[in-house]
Amino acid sequence: MANRKVIHFEKWRVVRAFAVLLLVAGFGAATGLHAWAMPCAAVDVVVARGTHEPGHLGSVVGDPLYATLRQALPVSSESYRVNYPADLLDPSSISRGTQDMTAHLLWQAEMCPGQRFVLVGFSQGAVVTHGVLGTGIVTALGGIHSLPGELESRVAAVLLFGDPVHLLGWGVPGHYAWRTGNYCTSGDPVCEGGIHPAAHTNYGWAMWPAVQFAASRV
Repeated sequence: MANRKVIHFEKWRVVRAFAVLLLVAGFGAATGLHAWAMPCAAVDVVVARGTHEPGHLGSVVGDPLYATLRQALPVSSESYRVNYPADLLDPSSISRGTQDMTAHLLWQAEMCPGQRFVLVGFSQGAVVTHGVLGTGIVTALGGIHSLPGELESRVAAVLLFGDPVHLLGWGVPGHYAWRTGNYCTSGDPVCEGGIHPAAHTNYGWAMWPAVQFAASRV
């Protein structure tokens, strides 16, 4: 009789343990833990949004641009939203943006050896992207985290919109120049010194030209 109780107890302990394993596996699938097993996309689109710009990648540029890129790119892609304050009142905002973008690119380069990158920056996000690429006027601010030189070849294209650095007469370092598209709406006070603030959120016209530029370099 005692042996039957022991066997019965052991049986239910095994069943309970198996149920817990199934629950954990289900939780992992629900929360995205299964992503470790997913293959790497051919292109990672890394976006630094503008100051207080709503949307996931940014409603003015990032979100519509990535939606268009997915239609045009001849290879698989994924996107990443740079995690930074995007706040002009936060003195660490740009530095934190360059740190997060650079850290993400280093991680992806290690995890996905064949993956290439399209870097996108709008407004303050363009300054962040300049810092990652090593543009002198931005790195002079201090606390900027730039991409190591050995990863330069992994950057397929750079797309900048409403770029304040452009207004100051600076561009990306020369070795990135041929794969960089810089788009400025006429009258935009941020990148052109114009007198029409609304122009700074008018970049719908630039989506297809930027996408075609990127697709030709991937």
